[in-house]
Amino acid sequence: MKIEFAPRSVPLQRRLQTAAVAQWVCSFLGLAQCSTAVFIALFFTRFWLVSALYAAWWFIDREKPSKGGRRIHVFRNCVVWRYMRDYFPVTLVKTADLDPRQNYLVGFHPHGVLAAGAFINFCTEASGFSTLFPGITPHLMMLSLWFRFPFFRDYVMSGGLIPSDKESASYVLQKPEGGNLLAIIVGGAQEALDARPGSFTLLLKNRKGFVRLAIQNGTPLIPVFSFGENDVFDQVKNPQGSWLRRIQHCLQQIMGISLPLFHARGIFQYSFGVIPYRRPICTVVGKPIPVQKKHKPSEEEVDQLHEKYLKELSELFEKHKAKYNIPEDSHLEFI
Repeated sequence: MKIEFAPRSVPLQRRLQTAAVAQWVCSFLGLAQCSTAVFIALFFTRFWLVSALYAAWWFIDREKPSKGGRRIHVFRNCVVWRYMRDYFPVTLVKTADLDPRQNYLVGFHPHGVLAAGAFINFCTEASGFSTLFPGITPHLMMLSLWFRFPFFRDYVMSGGLIPSDKESASYVLQKPEGGNLLAIIVGGAQEALDARPGSFTLLLKNRKGFVRLAIQNGTPLIPVFSFGENDVFDQVKNPQGSWLRRIQHCLQQIMGISLPLFHARGIFQYSFGVIPYRRPICTVVGKPIPVQKKHKPSEEEVDQLHEKYLKELSELFEKHKAKYNIPEDSHLEFI
């Protein structure tokens, strides 16, 4: 029997979706710092044993993030993520089947401000990843800095996030049983500084480390483009050479993370806030690019595969852009 909700339930549904997105935004803006503050504060209360026991556990478990992490299926299937998916909404599109006997390396583009599409599609089951790609376990790389915060490290690991370093990547890609997908947001924090509606600029022209990694492990490369990823936030203008951009660049060099001055809407109003706009995000997964394994690839071999990857990514964008209302004269720009 099909159950239809009365119209009055729609506002409640919208509020739940907004609340889900708000908690996600707040978790990445302040949860890491708050978790550290709680960890330290507990030492000065009668609950000091909680922090002491966690500190011991943290030391014993310190290698876990670089060893594939610790995903929790209850977390990945939480209803909160389905509300977040429906807020934008977020959809995942498959263009080719993936063999569960192989491992894959995915290049995700663009970064956007907070990588909402990457999180929903690869760190939760809200968009049906396991249904679309049966037998494939996704892992998303994140700045290693975030795994140094107590409690927060366990939170991000539960969704399948792992540190963005070579050791962590190699551990996943070298699993002999196959069936693993490692997603890297290639443009990284620096690309986030150019994330704004209508932008199709990718920081990719000289980023070849992921290509070298694919060759060393003989792992097929998959280009992924997330349409709408840059449209959910506005950002204060920060052109190259401006004083703001120079400050952001310096802070990135010091802290390892970029600080885009983004804004969108609020929880109870639509004028200003840090809650993203309700704009569709559609993540299209391209077809695998075969890669010949070589332990020490030459610069020429890396360049050739990199050029092929850029071509495949551009073709993926051009083939699907009309479906997502991208102007015909808009093309990817690699910097």
